[in-house]
Amino acid sequence: MDAKTFTGRKPSCDQIIDILPDPFVVIDADYRIIAANRSYRKRYGIEAEQLIGRHCYEVSHHAQAPCHHYGEHCPMETVFGDKQTTQVMHVHFSADDRPEYVQIQATPLLDEHGEVLYMGEFIYPVSSPEDDDLLIGRSRPILRMTSLLQRVAPTMTTVLLTGESGAGKECVAKYLHQYSSRPNGPFVIVDCGTLGENLIENELFGSEKGAYTGSTARKKGLFEAAHGGTLLIDEVCELPLALQTKLLRVLETGTIRRIGGTEYHKVDVRVVAATNRDIQQMVDRGEFRQDLYYRLSAFPVHVPPLREHKSDIPAIAEHFLGRIEDGDRHIPLAPEVIEMLLAYDYPGNIRELRNIVERAVILTGDGPIGPEHLVFEHGEPSRLNGATPTVQAAKVADRVLASARHRVDDAAVLAALEETHGHRARAAQLLGISERTLYRHVRRLRKG
Repeated sequence: MDAKTFTGRKPSCDQIIDILPDPFVVIDADYRIIAANRSYRKRYGIEAEQLIGRHCYEVSHHAQAPCHHYGEHCPMETVFGDKQTTQVMHVHFSADDRPEYVQIQATPLLDEHGEVLYMGEFIYPVSSPEDDDLLIGRSRPILRMTSLLQRVAPTMTTVLLTGESGAGKECVAKYLHQYSSRPNGPFVIVDCGTLGENLIENELFGSEKGAYTGSTARKKGLFEAAHGGTLLIDEVCELPLALQTKLLRVLETGTIRRIGGTEYHKVDVRVVAATNRDIQQMVDRGEFRQDLYYRLSAFPVHVPPLREHKSDIPAIAEHFLGRIEDGDRHIPLAPEVIEMLLAYDYPGNIRELRNIVERAVILTGDGPIGPEHLVFEHGEPSRLNGATPTVQAAKVADRVLASARHRVDDAAVLAALEETHGHRARAAQLLGISERTLYRHVRRLRKG
């Protein structure tokens, strides 16, 4: 087709946005859809004539009100109020009614006077929260962290994970591996905190036959074992200074030399490091090499402690219950149990919550889990001590408990599904429960 073909003809706006490969939608200040490209219509299963004029939250969230009514960050305020582009993570529902994490890039569309006329949204599907058990939760800290992880995961950039012990750094590293360009490669972990200096070197780099007394064969190190995949170096601050130098060389050259060897071997490894210590302070004290710190911290990600995303506690607790044999019968948790879980600050973070849940299942026997079955490792929850929770913590607890009090049994789930003709999102909304909880009920019903 030559240039003359286009003489006197200009492509329409719909034709232009249809060129975009990802879902794209134009929304006005009243949340109404003005235009949407073919990819958007296909993903949400709605034809153009049925789409224009509808509220965006009806189509993508299957909700009756804007997302900020449900505690999610809505980009409208930033775009229309500040005239700024913003990125947020949301949970949307695709054409087959499946929940999925999406990353939204929202941009102001200005008129000739520089005022915001519409908001343009690019939507990048990330994953299904139902299928992804690595990062549980929809709180703002978790969605913010997930957004960062999605940006860096496909690259080969070294990531430094910081955060308290038990906060879930290993799960975050697995998430990075799953969404990297090498998810089918090996995922290998070395914990520097449990090994002595000689053992760490041997584990990381391997050794040649005869390299030390008792060495009767060549041993591959974990860098070689992780070739084509990801290596998590946990508690990296425990590395002795001499090994920090060797690690820096590997990161800069992509080669390793086994103990007792003379040749360097090429390794193709994506490195993720993790620590619960203040690595910057260690650099200042001369306990950690500054050049290695800069090399590791090319993309730092802070993993928040559990007390900073308490609204995720019910979902995380029920996730652990779902992994325990016969634990599904304790789902959903009773409101009084959730209230007690929310009132505790978890110095041991998610690891401590898992222990509390597993212990409760053992103590409860054949009956339901009650507050009396919750044993806390570091004293009783603050409310039971008479302490007053912070305003923010109280708001979180009230919001989660309001949802918990509407939790229902299998009979109510069947009735809701019949009422909504099997539409799971609308059934969950009718019951006042999360889609994740509804899916668990449905799976249990199918097994029965």
